[in-house]
Amino acid sequence: MSSLKKEKSDISLRKRILRHWQLYLVVAVPLIMILIFSYGPMYGIQIAFRDYVASKGITGSTWVGTKYFASFFRTRQFPRLLGNTIGISLYSLLAGFPVPILLAISLNECESLRFKKSAQMITYAPHFISTVVIVSIMTLMFSMKTGIVNNAIVALGGKRINFMGEARFFKSMYVWSGVWQSMGFNSILYLSALTGVDPALHEAATIDGASRVKRIWHIDIPSILPTIVITLILNTGSIMSVGYEKILLMQNNLNMSTSDVISTYVYRIGLVQAQYSLSTAVNLFNSVVNLIIITTVNAIAKRVGDTSLW
Repeated sequence: MSSLKKEKSDISLRKRILRHWQLYLVVAVPLIMILIFSYGPMYGIQIAFRDYVASKGITGSTWVGTKYFASFFRTRQFPRLLGNTIGISLYSLLAGFPVPILLAISLNECESLRFKKSAQMITYAPHFISTVVIVSIMTLMFSMKTGIVNNAIVALGGKRINFMGEARFFKSMYVWSGVWQSMGFNSILYLSALTGVDPALHEAATIDGASRVKRIWHIDIPSILPTIVITLILNTGSIMSVGYEKILLMQNNLNMSTSDVISTYVYRIGLVQAQYSLSTAVNLFNSVVNLIIITTVNAIAKRVGDTSLW
């Protein structure tokens, strides 16, 4: 009896696939790409546990277990790399996460359509400027000799400051330039969520005498709260993943104490020094920590507010 039911279900599944093959094809293409380009390279993870030699290949290289993980943890650079990575990530999260939300709410409350479109265009544009151009602009603006910022400081009676060279300024310059570049584009998600708010709620609140601030606090923010939580979970899942491109462009010997992060360390030992096993081990450590963080934050969000990724 059970085999008969199974046979019927297989036939019905086959019929559904044949009837809607176009839809299954649309789903199949991205799945195949994910399998090839995301899961396929995971085969190379074992390099972290081998003394990898390119001429011998992955399987031909000697298995050394957790040797390279222990080597990374014992290096004198590890505390500095970990501290700088977490410090820059948390700074970016605290400074950059609320700004797109505030921008989206402000644009949503804007009554002038012309001003709203102009503001959106101005705030979205930096997202499409390359990192190289952004850092070049910063270098010109904050140049110690000819920069407009230092010229203004001197005009006001102050002394010139080496913004790009002093370690104490690196994190702030990195984070706030990133906030400026991404706040407009990141606000699109919240603006889309705000368009789903029922106007009748605002009309009823206005009749009851609620001010604009109260309407935002009690209607708009609760309406987009699930979107905020999901975005926060995704952002916390990349705490250990500070990109190396912008940091390398801003980095120099004078600010190395605060600018050297795990990703730049991996770049040096992996691409420059060709220590593939050690660089793979460091990246795997990064990924595992990120997985633990996103899983923990997701579980907390699910328990507290019933909103989660899974």
